[in-house]
This record gives sequence, structure tokens and C-alpha cells, in this order.
Amino acid sequence: MLARRIAGLQKFAIAGILLAVAAAASSAVCAETRPVVVELFTSQGCSSCPKADAYLRELAPREDVIALSFNVDYWDYLGWRDTLASPAFTKRQKAYARGLGLSGVYTPQIVVDGVVEGVGSHRDEIDDAIARQAAKSAGVGVSFRDEGTSLILDVAGGAAPAKPATLWLVRYTTEEAVDIRRGENRDRTIAYANVVRELTPVGMWKGKPLSLTLPKSELLTKGFEGCVALLQAGDGGPILGAARIDLSR
Repeated sequence: MLARRIAGLQKFAIAGILLAVAAAASSAVCAETRPVVVELFTSQGCSSCPKADAYLRELAPREDVIALSFNVDYWDYLGWRDTLASPAFTKRQKAYARGLGLSGVYTPQIVVDGVVEGVGSHRDEIDDAIARQAAKSAGVGVSFRDEGTSLILDVAGGAAPAKPATLWLVRYTTEEAVDIRRGENRDRTIAYANVVRELTPVGMWKGKPLSLTLPKSELLTKGFEGCVALLQAGDGGPILGAARIDLSR
């Protein structure tokens, strides 16, 4: 009888160890380094922007970076209406300006992970900022799962933020070439990479695990080729987690 009890306790202990190992492995997956989010605020009406646009095109293929181009509309009065711009993107840039303590907005501006900003054409400074952010902890785990007709967007649990964080769904086209006929860049063709076309809040995160079902039939409309999920604190605050998925396959 005693031997059976001891054997039972040993099995229980082994099972406990296996569960602990599995939990540790799960935590390790959640803690994997995520790509650094690089957001360029640019404009077709800005003569200083093409160098920054070219830099973002170089960043776009990198696996360790999520590079996104947001065209803003406040230079339209200079004679050319930006064909890719949205007031929502200008609003996003202004939120960053408030959060980072800036006096106003400008182009070309790059914001790295929502916490560092700089002139978009100053490659060395932005490269340094990307490296510093990459060396930090992964933050909150965010991932996509392909379930056939749907995508499941998962957000892991974590420390509850002071205010609920916003889960943004970003849809973009991987390439856009624009012939600019007026304004400061007239008679130039500018190539843009990872051009954001839609920025939509899809949920709020309060620290508990969250899963959303996204029908592919809706995501694949309008010919968008990529999708990014951004978990962001506050209004223009730090990026807490991020994931991307290729919609063109």
C-alpha cells in the first residue's frame, strides 16, 4: 500500500514538473522578441520627404522591423493634394506630438515604437533608435492565427495598464508609385512602401487575454496586401505589442 502511495506521489510530482516546463515554454514563446514598429509620417507635397520614403523602402523587407508609411494631409495647400493621405493619419501624428512633448508636427518624421521620434531621413539616428528598442523586452504577445476562412487575432495577458490599451488593425499596400504633377515634388514619381490605407480600432485590452475573429472576406477587400495589429497604450502612447500577416498569399 505504502509503495503504491509513493509511486502515486512520484507520478503527481512528475506531472507537476511537466506542467511547469510547459508553462515555462509557453512564457518563452510569448517573450520572443517582436519586430520594432517604425512609423513614417510623410507627404507627397513635402520636398524633404523622398529621402525618408527611400529609407522606409529599405526598412520594409526587414523581418525585425514593421515599417509603415502614413501620408498626412496638412501640406495639401501647397498645390498638390496627397493621393494617399488621410486626416486620421494626421490625427495620429498629432497624438504622438502631444505624447512626446513636441510643439507641433512635421514631415518627414519617424516614430519608433511610439516612444522615440526623429527626422525620417536621419538614418543613423533612426537605426540607433531601432537597435535600442530591439534590445528591450518583447512586451505583450500579439499574434495572428490562420483558421481557413478567418484569422484569429490573439493578445496575451499581462500587467493591467493604467488605462485600457487600444488594439489597432492596420491594413496597407506593399507598394505605391505616384506621379506628382504639382507642388514641391512636381514632375517626380515617388515610390512608397507599406502604405497604410486603413487604421481601425478593433478592441480594448485591460490586461486579460483577448481573441478576435476576423473574417478573411472582409480583410481581403480593396486589394490590401498586408495587415498589422498594434497594441498601443493611451492616445499616441508606447506600442506594447505588434504582429503582422501577409494577405497576398
